[in-house]
Amino acid sequence: MSQMAIARIAPMSEIRSPLPLIANNLPIPSALGSLDAYIGAVHQIPVLTAEEEQSLARAFRDSDDLDAAKHLVLSHLRFVVHVARGYNGYGLQIGDLIQEGNIGLMKAVKRFDPTVGVRLVSFAVHWIRAEMHEFILKNWRIVKVATTKAQRKLFFNLRKSKTRLGWMNAEEVRAVAQDLNVSEREVLEMESRLSGRDIGFDAPADQDEDLGPPAPVAYLMANDEDPSQAYERADSEDNELELLRAGLGRLDARSRDIIKRRWLDPDSKVTLQELADEYGVSAERIRQVEANALKKMRALFAA
Repeated sequence: MSQMAIARIAPMSEIRSPLPLIANNLPIPSALGSLDAYIGAVHQIPVLTAEEEQSLARAFRDSDDLDAAKHLVLSHLRFVVHVARGYNGYGLQIGDLIQEGNIGLMKAVKRFDPTVGVRLVSFAVHWIRAEMHEFILKNWRIVKVATTKAQRKLFFNLRKSKTRLGWMNAEEVRAVAQDLNVSEREVLEMESRLSGRDIGFDAPADQDEDLGPPAPVAYLMANDEDPSQAYERADSEDNELELLRAGLGRLDARSRDIIKRRWLDPDSKVTLQELADEYGVSAERIRQVEANALKKMRALFAA
């Protein structure tokens, strides 16, 4: 697996494809483009059936077939994007998270055992998240600790202004605030920031639970849903939404307005007669337009 030339995604405006080597007959992202183009391209790569996944995994495990490994990686790149979107609240570039997740995906493919009886996505999600968690933890401390002139003054002078180790008492805080011409609140806030320290995300395996508080991982909400089912459901919902948008785009303006107001706006669903009065036709004519529009859209979903 180490021979696979799957490059990392650039974190800034220029995004190079991570797929210079691919399995036969698989669509690939363009060699150079935006992150949106990359995400759109990986969603064009077909999802494997359970049988196809088993066959490819066995080929890689038994014969070290790199084409099979590439096929497994490429078909799951969309899942890495799906997981990365769940970490948007950390203020990090989604391209960076996808890049780290792709590394986790390749590690998972290398270690996947097809005889266990689980889908690759259920196994890979732990490796993908582990790489993303490590990246987040390494970058979480890179924050702006001094954004104003007063805070910058505090940042560079607070340590030498302290007369002893440990937290300052009220009198010391007052003296430092007066000396540096800042508020006492700003002194306390900066002291808190500078006294912070990094802690492990996971507690060591041999740590006694009575020796200290739980590691941060203990505070994460448990997700009992099988990752493969959650991914398939989310992907199906995204696909149906795209089909709905495409279907509405094929309708004329009046048909589109009728469908939206009759079916897609739960807060103000109008009646056939109300639309008939608005368009100056009979309620039966509105019903016919609605039926024809729904027929066109159903044909798109059934294709």
